Amino acid sequence: MLTDLRLQNFRSYIDESFEFSPGVNIIVGPNASGKTNLLEAVLMIARGSSYRVKDSELVRFDQSWARLDCDLANNKKRSIKLKADAGLDKTYELEGKTYKRLSLQQTLPAVLFEPNHLQLLAGSPERRRDYIDDLLEQTVPGYGTTRRKYKRALAQRNALLKQTHKTSSEQFFAWNLRLSQLAGIIIRMRQELIVSINKDIEDLYKELSKTKDTLTIKHKNTWPVENYETQFLKKLEADFITDQQRGFTGSGPHREDILVLFDGRPAQEVASRGEVRTAILALKVTELKTIEQARSITPLFLLDDVFSELDAKRRHTLTDYLAPYQTFITTTDADLVLKRFAAECNIIPLGT
Repeated sequence: MLTDLRLQNFRSYIDESFEFSPGVNIIVGPNASGKTNLLEAVLMIARGSSYRVKDSELVRFDQSWARLDCDLANNKKRSIKLKADAGLDKTYELEGKTYKRLSLQQTLPAVLFEPNHLQLLAGSPERRRDYIDDLLEQTVPGYGTTRRKYKRALAQRNALLKQTHKTSSEQFFAWNLRLSQLAGIIIRMRQELIVSINKDIEDLYKELSKTKDTLTIKHKNTWPVENYETQFLKKLEADFITDQQRGFTGSGPHREDILVLFDGRPAQEVASRGEVRTAILALKVTELKTIEQARSITPLFLLDDVFSELDAKRRHTLTDYLAPYQTFITTTDADLVLKRFAAECNIIPLGT
């Protein structure tokens, strides 16, 4: 739980400090007043990375460094320093010790709900893959490393594919083997998480929607989980010429979809706007509970300007789940949010 946060040369901030309550914190101000930048700083100090931009874009324009410092409720301190002099250098400081990268155990669990998430069901498969993979990074030790290794191996294979005059199929065997091994780990981890989500989300969706409709998640993997590595390796070898002609690897976990199903049918085909929003709420509540169960720590809950995107019924439903969490809400309309909470909330006015 964060008690305060100082931002120096971070995005639009020169040097400002904020105090937070353990309950609901409402960040209110007009557009371009720095609301989302402050929320981004909270997530940055928790996870160590931004959800919006590359690290190099976090340093205030024309400045060579940025810094975030926070105090936690357990009297611990943590800082992030960004230096942009000669290539970006990012370091973390926890209790006086410096790190180049945060392990899962060193991060603070956090769940973000922002307007783009309302496009999760109708958008590209990449959105849904990233959603599941990001949740796995927060709950499964080592998954982030596996994910990065897969991306690097994929990028190296794709680079080789473009060198059509220099490479032959034999030169790809090591990369094919490496890629298929990492893919098997990714697919199994995704499948385990989706099975876990499905244990709760159907009843939760029925409670939120007040209907008998079912909501389920399904990984649309090309081959069975049990022998995914073997089948993927065969596919990579069989498709070598085709992949070489198009210049990229056309199959694997980076191409597969995560389906959200209403009564067994894809959301994109049958779900109304209201059903989609209720499904996203169900996913976010499930995400909170999944992280809390996996980490045994209560996550931070960050809501970036989503109250205006939800109707009164869904705003009321969402606030029912906020009580156990330290929550940060950005809005241009304080009254819209205030009427959904008791008097005990912390108002952070910006741009006034």
